[in-house]
Amino acid sequence: MSGRPAMPKRWLPYLLLSLPLLWISSNIHWGSTTWGGIIVYDAKGYYAYLPAAFIYHGLSFGFQPDIERKYYHTHNASDYRQAIGDKVVNKYYAGTALLQSPFFFIAHALSGLFGFPQDGFSRLYAIGVNIAGIFYLLAGLAFWESILKRFTSESRLRWLVLLAVLFGTNLFYYAVVEPGMSHIYSFACFNALIWLLYRFQETSRTRYLLLMGLLAGLIVLIRPVNGIVLLGLPFFAGSWAGVKRLSAQLFMPVWRLGAAILPALAVISIQLLIYKLQTGHWWVYAYREEGFDFSRPEMAPFLFSYKKGYFLYTPLAALALLGLIPLYRQSRYRFFALSGFLLLVIYILSSWWQWWYGGSFSSRVMVEYSIFTFTPLAVLLGRLRSGRPRKALAGLIVLLVLLCQVQTYQYRHWQIHWSDMDRERYWENFLRIDKVLK
Repeated sequence: MSGRPAMPKRWLPYLLLSLPLLWISSNIHWGSTTWGGIIVYDAKGYYAYLPAAFIYHGLSFGFQPDIERKYYHTHNASDYRQAIGDKVVNKYYAGTALLQSPFFFIAHALSGLFGFPQDGFSRLYAIGVNIAGIFYLLAGLAFWESILKRFTSESRLRWLVLLAVLFGTNLFYYAVVEPGMSHIYSFACFNALIWLLYRFQETSRTRYLLLMGLLAGLIVLIRPVNGIVLLGLPFFAGSWAGVKRLSAQLFMPVWRLGAAILPALAVISIQLLIYKLQTGHWWVYAYREEGFDFSRPEMAPFLFSYKKGYFLYTPLAALALLGLIPLYRQSRYRFFALSGFLLLVIYILSSWWQWWYGGSFSSRVMVEYSIFTFTPLAVLLGRLRSGRPRKALAGLIVLLVLLCQVQTYQYRHWQIHWSDMDRERYWENFLRIDKVLK
């Protein structure tokens, strides 16, 4: 089973899925007074490289105060610009902008055609970012569906998992409501990397390895901490024998791995070149005092707290990890490879100085790791006999999807606060959507 994406018929479900996603997005964001909510906060920084380079022809970001006054009126609320000596750099990395660039250029052309300001931030540019988020969501799901064929041959189970993750986790929120954040782009790239890994294993063709190198570089360019995804690839190799075969493929011929590293370094060097042009130095740490403290991980709050706990606000993830039980019986290698990797991811991400990652719905940094968290759900569904056990699990999944949608709606309307949740506030508002509808 090659897992190669098939031709047009295979893409029909994704085209159909795009319709409600676009409709929801248009209702939330595309109105005459709501489109300004797309390129805000961190999203401004991720996106700003594009207008800086292609409209304002410089990387000093001096246009930002005027743009803030013109469109957002929040100049002091969230500034991505950092002073390094007497120079200014963008706090965020350039990978997200690189992936948004086709949609930026289309929006730029259409803005000129339809009479919108070609300033990089008017209405069509924001809508372009929204559409970019949906595009990379669907691309990520398409790669994941092909990958799931290695775990279950039942198409309906694969789609149950994909739709459950889409609507039952914060993946939906960061693809549709905050599409300018980096997470949905990392999600798509992670899944594409794993798909390429399978193609390379099956064919041993150097082109797939070169594409893996290119994609690995892009993953790091989006967020350097993303590089830990490479440590999760052994899970998808399937076994120790699979790892050994893959290792042999990487060095046959001996130059092959080195050749794959070159495109990765070339992509990563984009950020280094930007820093050189901005400051005269090849590297600066634009986050300044923010960073990781690996001696003090906040793993329990990261997963369970009322403030931002991943399992509390995304309970489908806790259910999915029950799939580790049948996975252990199926393959101890895969069980330990996946469990160890997820523990490492949680340890690293919860070691960030602000473990709740500011304004976010659930633990937003887990969005990109969805393929690792929720693939065990496919294993769990596949191991259950058809009939009552599977129907009961499917029913529970539906309930958790509904819960997530209610909480997403509450979060959008400030009933679930972006950072100040506690036990009292959580239970006071639990499922109280009537407060929002007043």
